[in-house]
Amino acid sequence: MDALKIIRAPKGNGILRDIRKRYLLHMFVWMGLIHLFLFSILPITGVQMAFRDFKLREGMAGIWTGKWVGLKYLEEFLTNRKFGNLMQNTLIISVLKLILNFPMAIAFAVMLTEMPWPRFKRVVQTVSYLPHFISWVVVSGIMFAFFSTSQGLLTDICSKIGIEMPPILIKPEYYYGLAVFSELWKEMGWNAIIYLAAISSIDPTLYESAQIDGAGRIRRIFSITIPSIKGTIAVLLIMGVGGLMGGANMEQSMLLGNATNIAASEIIELYVYNQGLGSGRYSYAAAAGLFQSVVSLVLVVFANRFSRRFLDSSLF
Repeated sequence: MDALKIIRAPKGNGILRDIRKRYLLHMFVWMGLIHLFLFSILPITGVQMAFRDFKLREGMAGIWTGKWVGLKYLEEFLTNRKFGNLMQNTLIISVLKLILNFPMAIAFAVMLTEMPWPRFKRVVQTVSYLPHFISWVVVSGIMFAFFSTSQGLLTDICSKIGIEMPPILIKPEYYYGLAVFSELWKEMGWNAIIYLAAISSIDPTLYESAQIDGAGRIRRIFSITIPSIKGTIAVLLIMGVGGLMGGANMEQSMLLGNATNIAASEIIELYVYNQGLGSGRYSYAAAAGLFQSVVSLVLVVFANRFSRRFLDSSLF
């Protein structure tokens, strides 16, 4: 009977019938596609601003009618005296965050999984997630409250015990550590969520079999847990490497940076923001931003190829 129904079913209306049956799901899909088109695909046409002499007084039409200048602004950015320092700050901060914060999220997720007390585990999870929802404005205020050389909490404690507190907020040599530490505190719990989800999908019988065979807790972690989430780690590592040019965090640099530590706190994203909205050099800022995006694309491709070859996992 089922076969007869399939044979007698009218042709050409399968898609329409599916849309009528699941119209709510299709509405969500189409809303997502429209959002993707309006805010991700359509703005790509504005990339040509980097190759034109765009004037704000010409309005949006200036993106299409501005004088074509080719690679003028890109060459100006690459030959700018600040370019080397901007690249150095951006890459050092991003690489340090990737090297230190990336494995810390994995270790934190494994630690939570191995925690034997469910109630305490839920409390720790909740507390670790909360800093993610705190804005960088508040986080910068917390950093000032702790590390300020005039009235910081740690400064007062150090002065009482006879230790001189280093000027962490105003010396360039301390900014890299400050940026990595504040990012770790804010995002470690949130970054661990996806690893917790991957670990929860591991078959429990694997742990039971390993325990029967005499494997201890550490052995089970390195023989079962880590290999089982290798694909997740590889995908997030690819995305992390691809985001090196933007991983330094413009908000963090803007709020924790100042005139005294600008030699270490000024990154490409912040420079683009200052040149574009601050100085009104929109075409120049667009060229610098385009350079950053192209480098990120190259990093993603190479990281994906490396992961496919050595980790047997890739994005594409």
